[in-house]
Amino acid sequence: MSTQLDALDRALLTCLQRNSRLTSAELAEQVHLSPSQCARRRQRLEEEGYITGYNAIVDAAKIGATVEAFVQVTMAAHSRENAQDFIRLAERTPAVVSVWTLTGEADYMLRVFCADLVALNDLVQQVLLPHDAVARVQSQIVMERLKDNAPIAV
Repeated sequence: MSTQLDALDRALLTCLQRNSRLTSAELAEQVHLSPSQCARRRQRLEEEGYITGYNAIVDAAKIGATVEAFVQVTMAAHSRENAQDFIRLAERTPAVVSVWTLTGEADYMLRVFCADLVALNDLVQQVLLPHDAVARVQSQIVMERLKDNAPIAV
């Protein structure tokens, strides 16, 4: 059962989105609560599902994934089986880091990281297009990230 968020909960969520490694003492300084109150509130926010996890953000280029792209996929036919098959394909493809379903012309949007343009081409030509459920693929290569993973306004 979720409780209503008050102003302090919202302040904690804002701070933690900027830096999830803040200690209770550091949070306490920023939101003007005691460290123990911050720890209890953080734990409650985790238990109630407001905070769903903590991640390290890896510099893709430093590990050799120099091409980031968004790939729109349009399905050949809309069936539960096609959708499940495509999702399984996306889940087992390491270059695909995010998948969204969409309204509009495309059915899915994939965020992918590849070593280079050859690897992106291989992903599109050898993995996505040959899949029976896929009718069309359109990719856009990211030139520069201007605003990336900004905190959600709470």
